[in-house]
Amino acid sequence: MNGILTQYLMRAILTVTALVLLVLLALAGLFEFIAEIDDTKGDYQTPQAVLYTLLRLPQLAFEMLPIAALIGSLLALGALASNSEIIAMRSAGLSVMRLAGMVGITGLAMLMLTGLLGEFIGPPLDYFARNMRIQARSEQADDRLGQDAWARDGNTFLHFEGVSSEYDFGSIYVFRFDGSNRLQSIARAENFDVDDAGNWVLQNFQETRFVDDGVQVVESSRAIEDFDIDADVLGISQVKPQSLSGRGLLSYISYLKRNSLDAGGYETEFWNRVARTITVMVMPLLALAFVFGSLRTGGAGARLMIGVVIGLAYHLSAEMLANSGQVFNLNPALIAWAPSVMLVIVTVFALNRVR
Repeated sequence: MNGILTQYLMRAILTVTALVLLVLLALAGLFEFIAEIDDTKGDYQTPQAVLYTLLRLPQLAFEMLPIAALIGSLLALGALASNSEIIAMRSAGLSVMRLAGMVGITGLAMLMLTGLLGEFIGPPLDYFARNMRIQARSEQADDRLGQDAWARDGNTFLHFEGVSSEYDFGSIYVFRFDGSNRLQSIARAENFDVDDAGNWVLQNFQETRFVDDGVQVVESSRAIEDFDIDADVLGISQVKPQSLSGRGLLSYISYLKRNSLDAGGYETEFWNRVARTITVMVMPLLALAFVFGSLRTGGAGARLMIGVVIGLAYHLSAEMLANSGQVFNLNPALIAWAPSVMLVIVTVFALNRVR
């Protein structure tokens, strides 16, 4: 019996949540398309703007799933409560905790979908869309289009010309400093490659060394270096945090911390993504707590308004805390989890009050 009820609740919640998500995506996609139409340039015209908007939809779905899960759960469970189906379940001996467990299974299913979107589907498509837009606006057919980038390996600073997120590179400058931050040498290579052993092979290498008694110039057609930087890190440095998977974020955060660089923005994005994913599982339970109250006899409009208000409050508080945390140098994990923890506390408190 419990298995049948679980499937029934899951089907009701997932169906309505999917419809709500489609409506939210339609609105978000429309606004995204309008913004892109106002900024067409070069080869980036209406067809490219449509493609860009479509490719962005999975990432937008990932960002909107917590709100969609709350509104969808409120509407679905509210409809069941209005038809006295929730009361019938409880009259048959189903406790609030067992009912919450059944609803929680639906939340777990939505959590898995959210994780799939946020890790494997949304970021790659979002990156492809942004890269396509940059190339089209710059009227460049060559997919090697890139921009300058900086990287650090201990006391050595690297400047790359024309590095792109496709891991294509131009010339490279190498600035070496000693422990007292005094410049020791400046070098330039026209091109480079990384061999199977992880060594950097610099082509047409020229280095100017500053020594006590003057300046030395060293030239070589081929030089070998062992920088602790790989091509993946350089490609990631050209990608917006929103377009990175969780694995990419962790990899780049590790590189930044290893070289004493600021990783706050990437840490904030990583923990926001984790918290957003977990919050999706909490939303159906929060909705369940509301349908036992006055919303049982209320209409769909009242439930929709409650869902919109709570969802917007969660989204705005998460964004505000994330931005404030970077400004005031607060702990990224703490500020990312704060809104989700508050939702969990409210949910537990509300469910405990149900008799």
